[in-house]
Amino acid sequence: MILCIDVGNTQIFGGIFRDKELVLQFRKTSRQRFSSDEVGIFLRSVLNENKLNPDFVKNISICSVVPDLNHSLRSGCVKYFDTEPFFLKPGVRTGLKIKYHNPLEVGADRIANAIAAVNLFPNKNLIVVDFGTATTFCVISKSKEYLGGIILPGIKISMEALESKTAQLPIVEIKEIEEVIGKSTVESIQSGLYHGQIGMVREIRSKIIREAFADEDPIVIGTGGFARLFENVKLFDIINQTLVLEGLCQAYLMNIKLEKEI
Repeated sequence: MILCIDVGNTQIFGGIFRDKELVLQFRKTSRQRFSSDEVGIFLRSVLNENKLNPDFVKNISICSVVPDLNHSLRSGCVKYFDTEPFFLKPGVRTGLKIKYHNPLEVGADRIANAIAAVNLFPNKNLIVVDFGTATTFCVISKSKEYLGGIILPGIKISMEALESKTAQLPIVEIKEIEEVIGKSTVESIQSGLYHGQIGMVREIRSKIIREAFADEDPIVIGTGGFARLFENVKLFDIINQTLVLEGLCQAYLMNIKLEKEI
């Protein structure tokens, strides 16, 4: 089995692949720092509670945008799984041609998304929109060129900024809102968050298509925790909320020669 772990600024998103099939998903907050023992015990407990034997995990693949947690993650994997984890980072094999001015700047989670997207849709122009702590766009050409992307505040960050930087605006439930014009402060905030993201995605998508793909429609993939919120407004050709885990599994297989059947 391969244990894949995506460490974001808000959450740890993990999964177990058995015979290349995702058989378990789990999440844990990453806002608080943790020790190697805490992360190791948590991971083994999650597997045990889901009737998966932790001793069968011999392969671990990690992408992290929180460097402060990497030492604890590595040490926990070594101590509790007797396995040196693979970190998706600059210099490893990805199958992509990174066109950033400085390829070292591209987040590992974005690379994992791109790897999975190219595997799902080979020889296609692609846009991956990830609704996480930040909302990010990744632009990939049909020749596997990672052309670049866009990063902007995520929907939850936007809500928290309104609450913390204003005197009277409250925290609200993030939800689908059919009508644009809110009839209360709460509805107005909810409308702004929801319809603002829709308008942003549509505008940026159209500009990407003109700039990168000569008006040839790409496949647009939605992923991340809030992607399903926009399922009914036809922003995406497909929603795949496990894209980053699939990319981590594929990156591991590209880089590590397994000595035994997974």
